[in-house]
Amino acid sequence: MRMRPTLSWTPAEGLPPGTTDLEPVADALSAGGVLVLSGAGISTESGIPDYRGEGGSLSRHTPMTYQDFIADAQARRRYWARSHLGWRTFGRARPNAGHRAVAAFGRRGLLSGVITQNVDGLHQAAGSEDVVELHGTLTRVVCLSCGAFSPRRELARRLEEANPGFEPVAAGINPDGDADLTDDQVGGFRVVSCTLCGGTLKPDVVFFGEAVPPPRVEHCRALVRAATSVLVLGSSLTVMSGLRFVRQAAQAGKPVLIVNRDHTRGDQHALARVSLPLGTALSTVAHRLGVA
Repeated sequence: MRMRPTLSWTPAEGLPPGTTDLEPVADALSAGGVLVLSGAGISTESGIPDYRGEGGSLSRHTPMTYQDFIADAQARRRYWARSHLGWRTFGRARPNAGHRAVAAFGRRGLLSGVITQNVDGLHQAAGSEDVVELHGTLTRVVCLSCGAFSPRRELARRLEEANPGFEPVAAGINPDGDADLTDDQVGGFRVVSCTLCGGTLKPDVVFFGEAVPPPRVEHCRALVRAATSVLVLGSSLTVMSGLRFVRQAAQAGKPVLIVNRDHTRGDQHALARVSLPLGTALSTVAHRLGVA
């Protein structure tokens, strides 16, 4: 029987409420060596919704799973139709104050690294360097047969040519770049194949139910080992792909600080959880530290 990935969790009883005190975050950053772990919540102020916050996309949308994408041609057709439409909006998103603050902290030498669970590329667009994209990136596609990579913009052009007049109105855009469309709106959308071998194309992202490549996981574990503290920004830590690094830091006795409006699956490991909008919180911390 096919197992569904973990999409939700129930907060443990007795967890302390979030605070608005940014002093622990400022103290950690001023000490340097901070490893940032970011999630979908840091991109909401750029117009990209998160999965689980108020109005999050999981309330109306079940993300594509790796198993469904591989096994079902119709599922792939739905995915590419929705993703093709979503890419037009997703690709226009711009970094917000939270992304810019993280980049500024990095330029000042306060960070040991940035790991993001997001596939939007906004940290890099804001100026952050050497960002580890834990779940991959939407800017690239990969052939599942020959392993060749190609730019997403090239695929977008080919899909435009294969589907002239495809202009449905989506009900919403999701954190994975997938637009909400009905089956009627998807219609007979034509999927294109790899230009080299005719194989199946997949975005170079880690779908729900798919494993993060082991070398990438080990790289992230090495970043945790090298960090002085871990700062979680806008992630519920529901999925193990991010939570394991918080657990690793806590087990090593390294401070974990979380800035997220709602409770997270890692709250029990955190020194503090700050419940403030990320753009406001990080801009305030940057001002306190004199970081432009």
